[in-house]
Amino acid sequence: MDQLYLKTIMPVLLVAVSAATAFAGAWTEPRGAFYEKLSYNYYYAHETFDGGGNRAGTAGNGKFTDNNISNYAEYGLTDDLTVINALTYKWLENENDDSRATAAGIGDVDLGARYKLHESHAGIVSAQVLVKIPGTYGKSDPLPLGNGQVDAELRFLYGRSLYPFIPGYANVELGYRWRTDGPADELRYLAEFGLDFTKSVYGRVKLDGIYSMDNGRKLDGSGNPTATNNFDLGKLDVAVGYKIGPAWGLELSCRPDIYGQNTAAGTNYSLAVYYKTP
Repeated sequence: MDQLYLKTIMPVLLVAVSAATAFAGAWTEPRGAFYEKLSYNYYYAHETFDGGGNRAGTAGNGKFTDNNISNYAEYGLTDDLTVINALTYKWLENENDDSRATAAGIGDVDLGARYKLHESHAGIVSAQVLVKIPGTYGKSDPLPLGNGQVDAELRFLYGRSLYPFIPGYANVELGYRWRTDGPADELRYLAEFGLDFTKSVYGRVKLDGIYSMDNGRKLDGSGNPTATNNFDLGKLDVAVGYKIGPAWGLELSCRPDIYGQNTAAGTNYSLAVYYKTP
């Protein structure tokens, strides 16, 4: 290969690898490559989005907190096919002037796979299937850790390196989630932009949204305000990361709920460490 070719193509390859391992998105892991992210999350809400999308205080000065440790992992079965697993252990508390409920245990488990459909200088197009399995909790618990039913999702993803213009990437996603039992089906969408500030420091901003199809049963009386049956929700995820080396990195993020209907209105704070195959 001549020097001009190397100077042109190598930055594109480097950002594609970075996006695939540190940010997932439409990229798949290379065959035999592994990515794992362990994070501590703290979510707090003392408001809700009502049926009209307005913020309102909770009844009885209610406060809801979700402390959890989550693990997200990807493994490349082939260069085009990546398998996915996500697991969370939660500590929940919901209290108001009259009552207090707590719960702890394994939340819902995600199992999935992403397949690269097309790759060119214009970007990467992938398809992803995901199945959500209820964790070890009771659906009728006073403070359930989830909805207690199986979900299935099909999602299409498009990602593109922004080299040589800027050291970053863009990613957009659109999917449909089928939900069994009472909860409504959901249209899920995401838009993401990432940028390398230096060789070691990067940033990311992401809009992650859920639009309810309103085909489920009426809102339930669950003690978990984030696990209602028909809700819309838009979350803005802002993150800054530090690459400790070729394999390890740290990440801080803040994810406020910025719009929605019939669900909690709070903010999630996260500290994470990730490992990827060098």
